Amino acid sequence: MKLAVFLITVLLLPIFGTNLQTSDAGRAMDVVEKAVNEGAFPGAVALVGKGNRVVAKEAFGFAMVMPEKREMKIDTIFDLASLTKPIATATSIMILVDRGLLRLDDPVTLFIPEFGKNGKEGITIRQLLTHTSGLPDWEPFYEYCSSYDEVISAVCNVSLRYKQGEKYLYSDLGYMTLGEIVRIVSGERLDVFAHNNIFEPLGMKDTMFNPQSKDRCAATELCPWRNRVVVGEVHDENAYAMGGVSGHAGLFSTADDLFIFAQMMLNEGEYRGKRILSPYAVRAMTQTQNDYDLGWMTKSESSSDGDLLSDRSYGHTGFTGTSIWIDPEAGLTIILLTNRVHPTRENNAHIRVRALFANAAAGEFSQRVNSPLYR
Repeated sequence: MKLAVFLITVLLLPIFGTNLQTSDAGRAMDVVEKAVNEGAFPGAVALVGKGNRVVAKEAFGFAMVMPEKREMKIDTIFDLASLTKPIATATSIMILVDRGLLRLDDPVTLFIPEFGKNGKEGITIRQLLTHTSGLPDWEPFYEYCSSYDEVISAVCNVSLRYKQGEKYLYSDLGYMTLGEIVRIVSGERLDVFAHNNIFEPLGMKDTMFNPQSKDRCAATELCPWRNRVVVGEVHDENAYAMGGVSGHAGLFSTADDLFIFAQMMLNEGEYRGKRILSPYAVRAMTQTQNDYDLGWMTKSESSSDGDLLSDRSYGHTGFTGTSIWIDPEAGLTIILLTNRVHPTRENNAHIRVRALFANAAAGEFSQRVNSPLYR
């Protein structure tokens, strides 16, 4: 009987190909469960993909602990925070490159003339994408701006922290600017352009800015100046001031939708007959430039990818406790979505957990490249 069940699993998996949970996969999931039990974060959804299959996926803990408790579910929607940068913004920019509407080395002032104030006239789109523009990492625009246009104007008025191209400095301001470039070049706001050209074609039905329904959303911070627990609205203060839509933050999604996006990247821009990016664009995005890919963190730049992923791996993290890592060499996708800022942001235990989870996932699945069950 056991042999029959095994043979059915082996024969049917290539057809259906999702949600395989093995005892070995429990090693990776045990890392997340232990972290939740020890209070690293209230809850999480963890997913490991091998090739085009989900080989492990599980929900742990609570999506909300105050003002009431709500269990975490597999389809919980998370505030992705800075995962917005590669998934919505950088991908949208590269679509425009694919269409011949801009070049990576175009100066920003070609599209936003007022951006050239205070020595910023030579900054290029490539430098924004790779965080080498010299722009400040963050400014509290939300304290004196109350609209999208006011924040963009404030970005145009800032001075450089470093000379452009001189060094790497992770910058939200650079991606705010990129989101505005998408709007100007395409004629559509970033949320509309990304929906029409990325999320809808891929079938990422639970990926959006400004979710209409909050019932499925994981809670984030108890925000003193909003006087409430933030649920289903962007956690990032500057993105909130911009109406929830910005190039640096504001995107919401699920583990399943992120896996779809990762499949598109692993398949060099195409998923189930829908082409989002050219193979050339995907290769350009994932080739290290100044220790940072076009929109993606590299293995050397981040400490959240663990120790075992290949040098070709790339990914990104989000302040709210989210992360995704893609290893094209092993065909691995490693997704960990947590609500670590709920109810307070004073919690950094998730950083080590990300690396431990990535190690456990890679340790189990990276060596199975030639196994028929995982191919």
